[in-house]
Amino acid sequence: MNARAGSVLGVAVMSALLVLYFVFAGVRAFALLISGEPLPILMGAAMLVLPLLGVWALVRELQFGRTATRLSDRLAAEGVLPEEPVATRPSGRPVREDADAAFPRYRDEVERDPESWRAWMRLGIVYDACGDRKRARAAIRQAIARERDEVRGTSGPI
Repeated sequence: MNARAGSVLGVAVMSALLVLYFVFAGVRAFALLISGEPLPILMGAAMLVLPLLGVWALVRELQFGRTATRLSDRLAAEGVLPEEPVATRPSGRPVREDADAAFPRYRDEVERDPESWRAWMRLGIVYDACGDRKRARAAIRQAIARERDEVRGTSGPI
């Protein structure tokens, strides 16, 4: 099984388990709502809010993953995926010096063309490969927004 198939399988299993939890929480919330007493009704309403927020968050994350994968596939098809070698420790964490050496090229590319989704996506991929998940997600979100603007024919917020 390749890495992508393994990731998709993992996401599918975790999503299914999360949906199962939402169903169980919803059933319990509904039981409290029909109890007829004020405190259980209030608790049931609160229990419905949390699964609804969870469903919203799950859908957002799945959309993010699908879009990020689509953009990464486009970069691969164009032959412009970053291929910076970053050594890792036995724990799997990147060697800090190698990670720091990989950033300037891609950061400079974003500074030269901040409207390019390709530049942002490449920066996000490098951040992710170097273990900086927070910056990776932020850069990939920028790439998604820039690509969406490109598709719509706009060049930023209106």
